[in-house]
Amino acid sequence: MLKNEIKNAIECLLNRNEIVEKDVVCILASGMITSEFGICNLEHIKTPAGIDELHNTMHKTVLEEITDIPFVFIRGVKMGGDSFEDTDIMRGEETELIGMIDADYGKCIYILLGSHSKIIKTDNFGKICDFSTMLTGEMIASLSCQTILKDAIDLKVSDINSEYLLKGYDYCKSNGLNKALFKTRILKNIFGCDKDEIYSFFLGTVLCGELEQIINCDAKTVVIGGKAQIKNATSIILKNRDNRKIISLDDNTVNFSTSLGAIRIYENI
Repeated sequence: MLKNEIKNAIECLLNRNEIVEKDVVCILASGMITSEFGICNLEHIKTPAGIDELHNTMHKTVLEEITDIPFVFIRGVKMGGDSFEDTDIMRGEETELIGMIDADYGKCIYILLGSHSKIIKTDNFGKICDFSTMLTGEMIASLSCQTILKDAIDLKVSDINSEYLLKGYDYCKSNGLNKALFKTRILKNIFGCDKDEIYSFFLGTVLCGELEQIINCDAKTVVIGGKAQIKNATSIILKNRDNRKIISLDDNTVNFSTSLGAIRIYENI
């Protein structure tokens, strides 16, 4: 099924651009396509990992049942493996990260926000040396759609209310996530807050745990990427509750980071 969908997508792209298979050097691929759920299951490489390591472990192959164009698969990255506490994995975020890295940032923390958010530490050479995964995006979706909070939270809200965002963060920090989440319902039913205020408070509570982890890290610079709305909320909280340099990447840089990262890894630049 997946292979047929990929085959059809490639054919559509070739036709749209009026080219044939021999005109294409290769197809760069990363992420879950290299997992057991994809089309080429590859082992992760271990940290520390940067452009050199990702380039040197690329896997090139032709999958004739899909196309004669060679695929070049970029492996995911693994940390630890000996103990439960120190072990984590990523597939795709390493490529996204390489598309965002700027040598001027030096040693820093990158936050890649999405369904599965990543907090990634890099060294002075831009290599991934440590990271952790959070279910931020899925947590937001599940809590707002599958619990009693569904009547209070409107995910279509586009504006962030900074005051209520920080209230949510601070309340969760002092009282814990479980209690803070129910206060979202109190804001609606008892205090009659508007949708922006309720959503912002809710977002502040959900982000609290991972932001506390970031604030406790020793890097001097924090670079924020990922989905725009969560990115903006994260930036507001860190700029108000942390005294380090906070860089929030523009949407254009974020949107093209995976494509740029794949090219950088392939060309090893």
